[in-house]
Amino acid sequence: MPDFYEFFSGGGMARLGLGPGWRCLLANDFSAKKVQAYRTNFPPAEELIHGDVYNLTYADLPGKADLAWASFPCQDLSLAGKQKGLSGERSGSFWGFWRLMQELQNEGRTVPLIVLENVVGTITTRNGEDFNVLLDTLASAGYRVGPMVLNAIHWLPQSRPRLFVIGVHSSLDLPPQLRAYTPNTFLHPSPLQRSFERAPKQVREAWVWWNLPKPVRRKTVLADLIEEDPTSVRWHTEEETRRLYELMPPLHRAKVADARREARTVGTVYRRIRTNERNEKSQVAEVRFDGVSGCLRTGSGGSSKQFIFVVEGERIRSRLLSTREAARLMGVPEEYRLPDNYSDAYHLLGDGLAVPVVAWLERNLLTPLLGQGAIPMDLPVELQSHLNDAETALQLTLFERRAKGI
Repeated sequence: MPDFYEFFSGGGMARLGLGPGWRCLLANDFSAKKVQAYRTNFPPAEELIHGDVYNLTYADLPGKADLAWASFPCQDLSLAGKQKGLSGERSGSFWGFWRLMQELQNEGRTVPLIVLENVVGTITTRNGEDFNVLLDTLASAGYRVGPMVLNAIHWLPQSRPRLFVIGVHSSLDLPPQLRAYTPNTFLHPSPLQRSFERAPKQVREAWVWWNLPKPVRRKTVLADLIEEDPTSVRWHTEEETRRLYELMPPLHRAKVADARREARTVGTVYRRIRTNERNEKSQVAEVRFDGVSGCLRTGSGGSSKQFIFVVEGERIRSRLLSTREAARLMGVPEEYRLPDNYSDAYHLLGDGLAVPVVAWLERNLLTPLLGQGAIPMDLPVELQSHLNDAETALQLTLFERRAKGI
């Protein structure tokens, strides 16, 4: 059974995704409310340390872990924030985590696998400087770096793209079947490819393009997860729904008009601040009816809370997204006990990990990297390898030429 450390653990969603086949040696989080949620769901949680990561030492980290997972705070890396990057007070806590990794390495307890997870803004914040620093830090410590972007929309009816950087220490063999010669759009969107082209030589030499199968096509839609009689929220009055509708610009009112032609349509609404043609800022309500929710956020402020918007002919209903619906949108199991306070539960989930995404990574990459599981392939390994060799050689040449500006 592989062992892992879970830093910035929140409510333990990385642990949920890794599953019972992994043993948590240590979990750590600064937030008392998140720590309480962790203890409630993983009793007795003796491995959990409540406190600042900067206050931990290598002596607090038991055993020799196979994996260190770090979903470090995103506030200074988010495109919606002030983008102070890794020098910011919150996102800069990465350095507290990294100090521990260095101490373990110096002590002969190098962690062979490291997963860093954060918002996709990490790739471009401060013109990509922080992203290069992250990758260079891992590369300088002997890790190959395999960044990718995974959107939870492939597993859940929520649009939630996130950056995952997989650090594989040189002490681990890298199965050739897991490595691609060129990037692909599913895992490696254009901002990530451009980052590779601009990266320092050491980072480029350590960079890995992953070769992983696409997940099975998602069958659930937003309406499948909605509660008719939620306990954590109430349905709005007609007046409250009308006010929400009146905040919608013409394009979004037109979406509602189209939805009225159907028997029942379930969508979501976010209130946002937009600038009009006169350069004036005002609050608007934007609705989507594509069967997918917007990205869950931490819920700090009314504008970041998501509303359910149900259109049934001429009847329109609205309310806040319930806490259990938010949990379902994160792939959290029904038996997971959420905080009683709405804001606490919403914050816990908005800051968390989409559980099926972690489970997919565990099955298709992390376990095979540790040599403890078969490499999932749609084709036999030998045939897959042969096709990679034959079909990507020319692409590799072209990509390298473009990266070198030739």
